[in-house]
Amino acid sequence: MSDSQQTITADQWRQARLIWDYHQMHHEVRPVDAAIGLGSHDLGVATHAAGLYRAQLFSTLVFTGGNSPTTAHVFPRGEAVHFREHAINLGVPAEAILLEPNAANTGQNITLAREVLAAAGIHPTTVLLVSKPYMERRSFATARKLWPDVEILCASEPLEFDDYLKSIGDEKLVLDMLIGDLQRVIEYPKLGFAIEQEVPEDVHAAYESLIRDGFTSRLIA
Repeated sequence: MSDSQQTITADQWRQARLIWDYHQMHHEVRPVDAAIGLGSHDLGVATHAAGLYRAQLFSTLVFTGGNSPTTAHVFPRGEAVHFREHAINLGVPAEAILLEPNAANTGQNITLAREVLAAAGIHPTTVLLVSKPYMERRSFATARKLWPDVEILCASEPLEFDDYLKSIGDEKLVLDMLIGDLQRVIEYPKLGFAIEQEVPEDVHAAYESLIRDGFTSRLIA
């Protein structure tokens, strides 16, 4: 059996759900000055951002993201470009969308999207970050570090863990990504990339257990 076909045990599922829930900020979404859709492999980000726009929660939406090894084959013209096209197909007016096509990491997503907003004459006091479900906490911690004078809210597709797994289609990869993002939540404040986030003991224990079990492909050295 290959790594990607690894059987996930009941205990590993329990641990992964703990981490999945921790990654989500559970913010109550309300009207904001602008929204930023963070590029990734997950087109659900653009789908959810379009729905929030149609709900009249913001009038300006920035899509940010260039390409990475994991998205180049899916979004050959860049994450933000494909996200923008998808949102337009879902009814968002083209003039409501600003494009940032160069960011290569979350810090650049925030910094470059902020520059695009400023160039358009928009200086928000409240910003909604729309991301993958398990990226909410890391994007929040990054934005609070890089943009401390703005109130940051987070949102993602309201999917249950099992439904998200089905949507991606690779269970081990999703668990690896949960672990990789949690490692970054823990380590990035030490590097000056993000603010500190408290990690509950049970979440940290689940993280260490899943690393021992080999869910490590997304870890940084």
